Amino acid sequence: MAMNNIAAPFIERIRAISDLIRFTRPVGTYLVLFPTLWSLFLAGNGRPPLSLIIIFSFGSLIMRSAGCAINDFADRDFDDKVERTKERPLASGRLRVWEALLTFSVLVGIAFALALMLNRLAFYLCFVGLFLATAYPFMKRFIHLPQAFMGVAFGWGAVIAWAAVRGSIEFPALVIFFATALWATAYDTIYALQDIEEDRNIGVKSSAIFFGKQAINIVAGLYAGTIFLLLYLGVLEGLGSLYYSVLAVASATFVYQVMSVRTSNDRETAFRAFKSNVMVGAVVLAGIVSDLIFKV
Repeated sequence: MAMNNIAAPFIERIRAISDLIRFTRPVGTYLVLFPTLWSLFLAGNGRPPLSLIIIFSFGSLIMRSAGCAINDFADRDFDDKVERTKERPLASGRLRVWEALLTFSVLVGIAFALALMLNRLAFYLCFVGLFLATAYPFMKRFIHLPQAFMGVAFGWGAVIAWAAVRGSIEFPALVIFFATALWATAYDTIYALQDIEEDRNIGVKSSAIFFGKQAINIVAGLYAGTIFLLLYLGVLEGLGSLYYSVLAVASATFVYQVMSVRTSNDRETAFRAFKSNVMVGAVVLAGIVSDLIFKV
């Protein structure tokens, strides 16, 4: 009994930290990871070093987790006023501020160790990525399009990955970067629709608020821009029918998202549409890898 009494607070802390970094909610990790892998496999002609695949896969998990920790620190005075976020560890009092900052610091330390395994250019680019990931949670106080800033942060991994393979930043990496920035701005605008009224009440800025009644139309335009850039990427890299086939699947998924949110603009529909972007990232990766390997 005494041992149980001692262990219980420790176990509760572990659960709270797990919730802080969204360990059991990996959607965000996948959305960070997939564009990075697009870049990694294209730069490596379909066969990048296994070591880089492991580094960037683990690094995506670590940096997304660190981003969640600093996000909850930044939003600790807002989250308890929003239905969706009121049970987060800092908002609910399950973790203290110093524990969240310590978690963030440990994760950044792990990310730094991973960065040391990359070449010099990629290593230096990681510092830009750290700045973007750390600054993003605070942007909703200062700019009307924090989702676009997040898009830049999510896309930066593709630039680092390309540099890690080639030792340089080449034009296709920038195409992936901009495609990811548009894509992430679109799906995070859909995500922001869940909290639009509460965000207005507490004075938090978002693209969903800024775009207003035109939000869904602008999301559709951002998705169209994403597909255009991915088509252009295919032309640049000489990809074939397998790649273009999966872009048709991605396009259909984007249409589904826009239509479902337009016809039923509730929290559950918006979240379901947002989550379907994981499939988009996966099928585009499958198209890239299959096309490079089989040369169809």
